[in-house]
Amino acid sequence: MLGVSALDFLLILGIDTSGKQGGIALWREGALLEAAPIAGGTFSAQLIPQVAELLAKHKLKKEDVGGFAVASGPGSFTGLRVGLAAVKGLAEILGKPIAVVSVLEALALSGSTVATPLSASPETARRPSLPKRVATALDAQRQEVFFGEYEVADGRGRTLREELLSQADFIAHLRGESKPALPVVTSDGSVSRLLSEVGVQWTAVPRPSAADVARIGAGKLARGETVTVEQLDANYIRRSDAEIFAKP
Repeated sequence: MLGVSALDFLLILGIDTSGKQGGIALWREGALLEAAPIAGGTFSAQLIPQVAELLAKHKLKKEDVGGFAVASGPGSFTGLRVGLAAVKGLAEILGKPIAVVSVLEALALSGSTVATPLSASPETARRPSLPKRVATALDAQRQEVFFGEYEVADGRGRTLREELLSQADFIAHLRGESKPALPVVTSDGSVSRLLSEVGVQWTAVPRPSAADVARIGAGKLARGETVTVEQLDANYIRRSDAEIFAKP
């Protein structure tokens, strides 16, 4: 862990290349300075030029960045590699710390602030929508779900589990762990429909963005929850197709 002062965290660069669309964000002094989208399929060509353009727009240089926050997955194998490689290169050159943010973790922190589940009745809408323990889920395709559980308090989450489950095992776990089933935070309509069909409460939030990654990462950086360039790695959860279908 790098030794840094509070002044180093005046400017945080957040990068998210985990989804079909990506983005970058500048976070300074506890607030979003600006975020910019990056179109899917252009990450490798556009990421670094977009970062340079955003910094220049605010009359900043890369040396002004005090730390990096990056989405570590789950998500696109190619996209994640591009984002992580960029952060590794910049952090090594500048000697700045890195905070990793799981997309599932970001969902939990976003969902913990939402008061009303979209599936809730008027009676339940007046109650707190999420307990301290929060479950999150993303569609992993192939009738599978990226699933996470966290304990959320004071704007931070503690990971209890993150794994790939079949849809059947996902529902069985929710029903088996608590009565009634633990509410689930998701940004995917396919997961919401699945949960509605089996009577499990859910909360819909937008998919976490680069701004969310920067915000959550800024908190981690301030608390010293950082990784080195060597330690930075993707959180794929699922193995790649090359690994799954490779011959023994």
